[in-house]
Amino acid sequence: MTKASSSTRPSSSGGSTPSRGAQAPRPRTKAAQPVGSTRTLQTVRDGDGQVTSRVRRTVLPGGLRVVTEQIAGARSAAIGVWVGVGSRDETHQLHGASHFLEHLLFKGTTERSALDISIALDAVGGEFNAFTAKEFTCFHARVLDEDLPLAVDVLGDMITNSTVTDEDVEAERDVILDEIAMHDDDPDDVVHNLFAEQAWGRESPLGRDIAGTVLSIESLTRAQIRRFYRRHYTAPNMVVAVAGSVDHAVLVRQVRRAFARNGFLEGDAVPAPPRTSGRGSRITPGTVEATRPFEQVNLVLGMKGMARGDQRRFALGVLNTALGGGTSSRLFQEVRERRGLAYSVFSFASHHADSGIVGVSVGCLPSKLEEVLATVRTELSRVAAHGISAEELSRGKGQLRGGLVLGLEDSGSRMSRLGKSELVHDELLSIDEVLARIEAVTLDEVSSVAAEIFSQPEILAIVGPG
Repeated sequence: MTKASSSTRPSSSGGSTPSRGAQAPRPRTKAAQPVGSTRTLQTVRDGDGQVTSRVRRTVLPGGLRVVTEQIAGARSAAIGVWVGVGSRDETHQLHGASHFLEHLLFKGTTERSALDISIALDAVGGEFNAFTAKEFTCFHARVLDEDLPLAVDVLGDMITNSTVTDEDVEAERDVILDEIAMHDDDPDDVVHNLFAEQAWGRESPLGRDIAGTVLSIESLTRAQIRRFYRRHYTAPNMVVAVAGSVDHAVLVRQVRRAFARNGFLEGDAVPAPPRTSGRGSRITPGTVEATRPFEQVNLVLGMKGMARGDQRRFALGVLNTALGGGTSSRLFQEVRERRGLAYSVFSFASHHADSGIVGVSVGCLPSKLEEVLATVRTELSRVAAHGISAEELSRGKGQLRGGLVLGLEDSGSRMSRLGKSELVHDELLSIDEVLARIEAVTLDEVSSVAAEIFSQPEILAIVGPG
């Protein structure tokens, strides 16, 4: 069963775990690399000089990029095929096509049926799934190192050789409509999607639900989906990322065989143009409300944030953590602990290529709504006017560092770091470089970011009983 990221709620990004005594390598930018060449991007050694991880990149014919992180001592490997297409690449007529196609690629190829695909990974105890986001789609698996060749072949077959039949389209259409109904019953999904719609507008793909609407899914045809498939699932628009117990040279040969089907690697190695500022970068303040038969009122209050390339994002990360990132944060202490206004309250920062939003999410009883809003607005105003304390800065840095490292203890997280860095970021930062940038954040930087962001006009989405 595949999964869709169908709201604006942020997901954790990948990275590598630092080794004791390791030297932080210089970040590598995505300089042009000739087809057929291999480069070592990072090498991390422990205090004794032993290599603990090594990141390498090869560009195959057609422009398909293969990036690996070989991790000493690992017995498993995680692989992800990252495709540079998501819901923001869709027109109104194609709304939901990225997510629809993600489902369909599991339905069978000329070599394997849907059951064959499921059995192949289940038989070796592998984990296998996919997700669609606003700016990319990812198909991923985690297996024992000895079963990595199988995972490579199955993914290569799915990506390059899926049949996308009429029968599969009709069968999966009902599945997706059921998924949309499921999301519509989830208060968190509803309010975050409503918040995004208000922020970017219905005319912007960033403002639309990733999964599509009932009308758009019912209207999509097999011919439209197949054209979308052929247009966007191309070698230059794709990255194969692997982390764990992996031999880069062997893996490259396996990928080359698996993705050679149907002449996939025979096209011109012309990379997709980078995303540039456009309609998606415009943020529209305002309030939007929706009525649902929920017991609670769910709200998101926020404002314009930062694009993912903004170097101030590290200061924003520290600020976000201190404001609403844990049980010691300002918002948790004030809203839940001191006033008892809500069970769940947290802040978030979401980044895209040319835009971003920050916000506070709260679920409360309808009778507490006005007091919750007043309390959150007061805390945001205080942070905008006075910043945070030195103690909050230190605590925020520590929580951000710890969460980052602990979240990267498995090969799947490291694979995600590689895939995202290669596909959507301008540079590959080592985990030590990321930690150093977090540690370098100052009170003045946080205060400047807080004053700029939290003094902007607000976006407010409210969902609850009528």
